[in-house]
Amino acid sequence: MKQSRATGAIRVMKFGGSSLSSAEHRAAAARRVSEAMVAGDRPVVVVSAMGRRPQPYATDTLLDLAPGTAGPNLDLLAASGEMVSAAVFAQTLENAGCAARALTGWQAGIQTDAAHGEARIVKVEPAAIHALLDAGVTPVVCGFQGAAADGTITTLGRGGSDLTAVALAKALGGAALDIFTDVAGVMTADPKRVSEASTIPALSFEEVTELSEHGATVVHDKAADLARVAQLPYSVRDLRSGAGTSVGADVAAHPRKPVTGVATDFGFTFMHLVPEAAVLPGGWEQDAFAALADAKISIDCVNVNSAGLFFIVRDPEFTRAQSRLERLPLAIRTRRDCAKISVVGAGMRGTPGVMYRCVRALREAGVPIIHSTDSNITISLLVPASQAGAAENALHRHFELARHDDRKNL
Repeated sequence: MKQSRATGAIRVMKFGGSSLSSAEHRAAAARRVSEAMVAGDRPVVVVSAMGRRPQPYATDTLLDLAPGTAGPNLDLLAASGEMVSAAVFAQTLENAGCAARALTGWQAGIQTDAAHGEARIVKVEPAAIHALLDAGVTPVVCGFQGAAADGTITTLGRGGSDLTAVALAKALGGAALDIFTDVAGVMTADPKRVSEASTIPALSFEEVTELSEHGATVVHDKAADLARVAQLPYSVRDLRSGAGTSVGADVAAHPRKPVTGVATDFGFTFMHLVPEAAVLPGGWEQDAFAALADAKISIDCVNVNSAGLFFIVRDPEFTRAQSRLERLPLAIRTRRDCAKISVVGAGMRGTPGVMYRCVRALREAGVPIIHSTDSNITISLLVPASQAGAAENALHRHFELARHDDRKNL
């Protein structure tokens, strides 16, 4: 890898933990950096912690050493995984002939609020990155972390390295952005459960945001939404093949394919509330919402009508939610062990009959629908978790998602 003072366009390249988990993977990542330099780009690398539990430097492995609630001590512990990863990968680049320098999040200029464990980026000052680039040195930045105003180390929450990469690309003047992972881009469904899942060559910002918010894990939902707001195009690529998905604003939906992908999220409880007395005066719905909001319990798939109040909560929040609501004069009906299956597609907008097709596909597969909600480009269907795989495969087949020849590839 020949090193010289670079003057080309800046390209942010994010490598996930699985892409750095072994010497072989790190060598492949280094080759991607070299290719960018040969093409005339100036890489800025963002890294996650190496590997996944139980590998020694994975974030979950580190946090297992000191169980507890979020705070400055655990943020310092969690952030150390990315520090190890950045130092190791920077040295990998150096050994390959590329001058490189590892930077912590705060050294790279990432400033956050003080919400430990789920900090929000408030500002990015990339002066240190520009200085290294001007000197022909490749910055290797720790993802997932920053610093509060008092200098305390903070972390950005699960998947925060994607958020670091998008924030840096935005702060660097809308730099090109590649997110490298161990799968071939954003897929039509989870390939572990849907054998016919295929790579989607191109997606709109809104589609990736919706898919990530409803269970797809290739791109972090906050990162996808920041890119959408900033209108920052990016790509999600397989580390080895380079194949993947381009994400941007100008992606035309196919009129005959309203659905782009299926995302599944597990671990929900369905709740149905009705007043105990038929003569109970109005306003009980507001009291129920207030009780949940005061307890900071997040709810989803909300529907209010004459039959009652319907919503879902994450399983870990169910006991608290039930306890708060039992203080009110309400009858509470629940259904545990549910999965939320969401079909997403920009072509759904203004296209009649998509809900009918979803219902028909699940009926033919023998999967009962417990609850449903819809928005502009998403329909979410709550089903028994034990039948989630059957539901995913039925919807995937029904909407013919195995191929996306109609969308422009990378």
